[in-house]
Amino acid sequence: MTRVSKVRVDGRARDQVTAAVRRAVSMAGDLADLVRPGMLVMVKPNLVAAPPSAEAGACTSPLVCQAVADLVSELGATPVIAESSARGADTEAVLRVMGYEELRQQGYQVVDLKKDKTVRVKIADGNVLREITTFALVTRVDAIISVPVMKTHDQGQATLSLKNLKGLVTDVEKRRIHLEGMFEGTVDLVGHFKPVFAVVDGIIGQEGMGPLMGLPVELGLVLAGRDLVAVDAVASRIMGFEAEEVPITKAAAERGLGTLDPSHIEVVGEPVAAVRRRFIRCEEDHRIDREGITIVHSEGTCTGCRNGLLSSLFDMRAEGTLGRARGFTIVAGPAAIPEGVPPERLVSIGSCGLLEARRLPRFVRGCPPNNVDIVRALSGGV
Repeated sequence: MTRVSKVRVDGRARDQVTAAVRRAVSMAGDLADLVRPGMLVMVKPNLVAAPPSAEAGACTSPLVCQAVADLVSELGATPVIAESSARGADTEAVLRVMGYEELRQQGYQVVDLKKDKTVRVKIADGNVLREITTFALVTRVDAIISVPVMKTHDQGQATLSLKNLKGLVTDVEKRRIHLEGMFEGTVDLVGHFKPVFAVVDGIIGQEGMGPLMGLPVELGLVLAGRDLVAVDAVASRIMGFEAEEVPITKAAAERGLGTLDPSHIEVVGEPVAAVRRRFIRCEEDHRIDREGITIVHSEGTCTGCRNGLLSSLFDMRAEGTLGRARGFTIVAGPAAIPEGVPPERLVSIGSCGLLEARRLPRFVRGCPPNNVDIVRALSGGV
């Protein structure tokens, strides 16, 4: 049996958040045998990109990371809060919006990994990755604690403690993982870096068009556990997903990196039924505008392509460029190309596409493709 704790947060003040994090960590088995004096421990938040505000639910609260860092310090180890934001995003801008600058002023180590030296490392048992470029600091730490925020994800249904490990590689590698297979590639990173604990910030999460532009959800929870697969499985169920619906959680369990079987997970603290709140899924976000755009996908098209496409249209609407996509037919995944549509009005996305789709002039490779590349194809590029 593995244990996952769930603790309510009675407000957003520092002392309330600190108390909830400490209780959650203690109930989940504590850190004492994982963090020893003299160790260098990375506290890894999810700081995907600069959100509209610190209350948007897109990024991990600095108060949660501060509480975890304090626990590490009390055990005689040195904590370092470190992150590399999404491809093309400015990590320093996220740190400013979210309030991590205040932690720096208080003496906490807060590191923008994108400013660190890079190193090449081998992935011994990767399914899609054999080598990756990571950061020097990542190779020097003795333990990693994943501290994500609870939110939906446009391509992976939910992004939690496992998906959070994707921030440990460079922007070039982030794009390559999308091309080679994001779900399996992320699990390769988890298997290599072996995080020892997870603390999930469910105080303010995000639903709908996550991981950045979703709608805030005030859940008021902190989750914790040693088995990241189990933690993500419990968090997913709270959000209204079956754990098997989240591709990264399912893939990690299949590789023996943890369990998602409820009969093997001891849930302590608040019962799941008492805190469950169905999150609006990406495809249900009422702000998606598909008018004048034909979308074709088959039963075998995964959420990566289906929802990644919708997220790309959402991005174009936000940028004021959605008009360029009107009149296009978009074929997602292994779906047949509809007859009678001129090739110049067709866009195909997904490495799993049929041969005829992959031969189109506007084919976007990836598993799933990155939003940036889908938007480029719909805007006139290839």
